[in-house]
Amino acid sequence: MKTRFLNCLILLLAIAASATAQQKFTISGHIRCAETGEGLLGATIYVVELKTGEITNLYGFYSVTIPEGDYSIQYSYIGYESHILEVHLNGNFSNTIELEPTSFEMEEVVIVSEAADKNIMDPEMSVVKLSPKETKLIPVIFGEQDIIKTIQLLPGVASGSEGSSGFYVRGGSADQNLIILDEAPVYGASHLLGFFSVFNSDAIKDVELYKGNAPANYGGRLSSVLDIQMKDGNSKQFSTSGGIGLLSSRLTLEAPLVKDRGSFIVAGRRTYADMFLMFSKDPLKKNTDLFFYDFNAKANYKINNNNRIFLSGYFGRDAFNFADLFGTDWGNKTGTLRWNHVFGNKLFLNSSLIFSDYSYMIGYDISGSMIEISSGIRDWNWKEDFQYFINTRHTLKFGFNAIYHTFSPGKIESEDEEYFNSTFLDPKHSIESAAYFSHKMELSPRFIMTYGLRYSNLTSLGPDTVYTYNEMDEILSETAYGKGEVIYSYGTFEPRVSMNFIIDKQSSVKFSYARNAQYLHLLSNSSAALPTDLWISSSKN
Repeated sequence: MKTRFLNCLILLLAIAASATAQQKFTISGHIRCAETGEGLLGATIYVVELKTGEITNLYGFYSVTIPEGDYSIQYSYIGYESHILEVHLNGNFSNTIELEPTSFEMEEVVIVSEAADKNIMDPEMSVVKLSPKETKLIPVIFGEQDIIKTIQLLPGVASGSEGSSGFYVRGGSADQNLIILDEAPVYGASHLLGFFSVFNSDAIKDVELYKGNAPANYGGRLSSVLDIQMKDGNSKQFSTSGGIGLLSSRLTLEAPLVKDRGSFIVAGRRTYADMFLMFSKDPLKKNTDLFFYDFNAKANYKINNNNRIFLSGYFGRDAFNFADLFGTDWGNKTGTLRWNHVFGNKLFLNSSLIFSDYSYMIGYDISGSMIEISSGIRDWNWKEDFQYFINTRHTLKFGFNAIYHTFSPGKIESEDEEYFNSTFLDPKHSIESAAYFSHKMELSPRFIMTYGLRYSNLTSLGPDTVYTYNEMDEILSETAYGKGEVIYSYGTFEPRVSMNFIIDKQSSVKFSYARNAQYLHLLSNSSAALPTDLWISSSKN
């Protein structure tokens, strides 16, 4: 009896060892647009025989690890013709696929069907993905296409006031939204006193809005995350586009640096109301400035199959000066230098050096003397983001970043010291750092889970002087800190969990937990109605 048991045990162990030792290989590469060479983020790679697959990351990179064998692999993306590749997999190999865009009529059909499936399959909830093509179908103020105006029409999002480009997500305030353009934070996202946003739709490739529990790689805000990616440029041929509107005109140029290896895009937009004022007979109107402009630029170059570099920037400004009596001036500057590197065929690294600057000035003429009040914030940010494609059921993300903030609280400058003395508040310095990891796993075809942890830290630095006060607001003591000395530092852990229980092809139940809120989310889709959301939220301190 014992001999039979031992023989059975040995046989089972041998079978398990054989299954475990089954050799697996990896297919990796990029999915791009056949017309422009743009990387397609969120494209699907589906292994028909295994009924599983993967999606591309922000740069169009994918990695699929499956056992040795013969497979039919389907590459697809919304608005593009699918491509099926028959492979005999007996080793690792890299393969870049270019998909052809479909006609506009076919694109509408695909958007309806695939968007519904994505909502069901994705464990993340309250995520909306938009493309500039979709915004063209929505009428906006003065006929100017605007991504922010489209976002204001989404469920759970409200505008601050009629015509304003600010938005409020599920009770949060406008400053609780993290708005990033090619990873660079944009602090002042409006033009013309809030009537337009700073984002030129001709230069935008993709927009994602996280209205709920954002992934662990995002942080620093309480309400939502708006992640905007700029176009890479046409690496196939020179192309141009533009338009003339009621208030502004725009022009976009795209061309390859080296065909199929690198490209660039430049896009500009400017209003011209001030050009008509110069013909006025009224001296005050003739000397009035009233305009804003945007300038987007981006270039990329493929060094080899495992290395690509990107350089992008945004420059925008608003100016309103009523003769020499009153004026405002504000704007943003951003710059992002990125390096993509693939280790082997499973580990993807994106290294980023990011610059962001926002400044604001308002001026008054008082008794013949111009008084200017200004403030601003400047950031330098270093980021390292890793993505490890373990297999088709497990994907790991981890990384860290450190931001050096320089705050300029306020400065008053006067042309004539007789009435006002020029003064300023000392700049403040701090370092905001974070580290995170996130694991997405498919435990079964009906149960998908993503969990992660983020650690955030804020350190205030000198030079500065810290005062302590009594109940009468009298200074009891003061402590002076030198340049670079730590004034205070505090950090916190932010756990994040999202689970998706798939009921059928039309419905699923989602649960999400974050440090500050819990959500129970029921997502129901049908071909005849838009998705409906039901959640229960409870705050936790």
